[in-house]
Amino acid sequence: MKYITKTVWILSLVSLFTDTASEMLYPIMPIYLKTIGFSIVLIGILEGVAEATAGLSKGYFGKLSDISGKRVPFVQIGYAFSAISKPMMAIFIFPLWIFFSRTIDRFGKGIRTGARDAILSDEATPQTKGKIFGFHRSMDTLGAVIGPSLALLYLFYFPQDYKTLFFIAFVPGLLAVLSSFFLKDKNTDKQSLKVKTPFFSFLKYWKLSSPEYRKVVIGLLIFTLFNSSDVFLLLQAKQAGLNDTMVIGVYIFYNLIYALFAFPLGILADKVGLKTIFIIGLALFAIVYFGMSMNTNLYFFFGLFFLYGIYASATEGISKAWISNITHKKDTATAIGTFTGLQSICTMIASSLTGFIWFWLGAKIAFLMTAFVTLIVMVYFMTIPKPITFKYEIK
Repeated sequence: MKYITKTVWILSLVSLFTDTASEMLYPIMPIYLKTIGFSIVLIGILEGVAEATAGLSKGYFGKLSDISGKRVPFVQIGYAFSAISKPMMAIFIFPLWIFFSRTIDRFGKGIRTGARDAILSDEATPQTKGKIFGFHRSMDTLGAVIGPSLALLYLFYFPQDYKTLFFIAFVPGLLAVLSSFFLKDKNTDKQSLKVKTPFFSFLKYWKLSSPEYRKVVIGLLIFTLFNSSDVFLLLQAKQAGLNDTMVIGVYIFYNLIYALFAFPLGILADKVGLKTIFIIGLALFAIVYFGMSMNTNLYFFFGLFFLYGIYASATEGISKAWISNITHKKDTATAIGTFTGLQSICTMIASSLTGFIWFWLGAKIAFLMTAFVTLIVMVYFMTIPKPITFKYEIK
């Protein structure tokens, strides 16, 4: 554990607090939105627009972080935006204000993501990227276990009192912001944040990046185009007959598996290869979506969410570790920001598309389509040669 530095611990705790706040609300979000008049199509559009906002800002602020040489200010401001968005969701219940509040939350994620992942990358070597990113994902996802558990406990005593949860979620969000002030930038160069940086300037990196980076990102984006928000998995569980408590319970179970396996799979990925573990994750994802296409019982849902947790452990942190290993250190935030930016735009399309397919053709077709495309993406990644780590000096 000597490779888990103080900075990695602080960032992991900040993510744990933030995810506790966010995931306290995530499983009840579709239920809450339906109670205030949102349709399944509108929920899909809301999630898509929110993710697109996060995506575009991830690329821009990642580029800005690289240009300025600063990381911590972006992390602090980003987590602050996400914290204040929580009570806003309860105060403003009209659709336009809900869109605004949700967008503020995702905008905060966009501000911090590239800089945060660059800090994690700087704390690792090419041989420990899987471990570092895996550990961070484990801590981050532990918050996704604590948050829904608190929500479940609260709703047990106060059924359907969803609004109060949004105010309670502000507390761990505030703890995350306070914890972020223990972070310090290692780069002492006084570079200006006033450098003129066009909002879409990060897209230029695509032309400057290595062929390997483009090949990997293209595969990831094709997969994302058909990988909609997890909200649809929860809605499927709900429509299959699970009550609100069971929906939250199965979501907690998924995140627990995710948290338990992310670090061990990160360690394994450093030994057998990031690409290998990622492809295994895609295979599990396809199995889950084939299973979700069937209206099944509670125990089968728990089995599917178990596999879904392992899938997330094998892909989320691994993909960023993979990208950081094939890009130059000075471009880490831009490379990850460009990828996550394009990824969020694809997620917007995916969530909106799934909402419409679900509405017109049913959930079964929506899930089957995603599963088949995932199999195609697996074959694509198998054709990519074994990744060659970018050679740069580790300071």
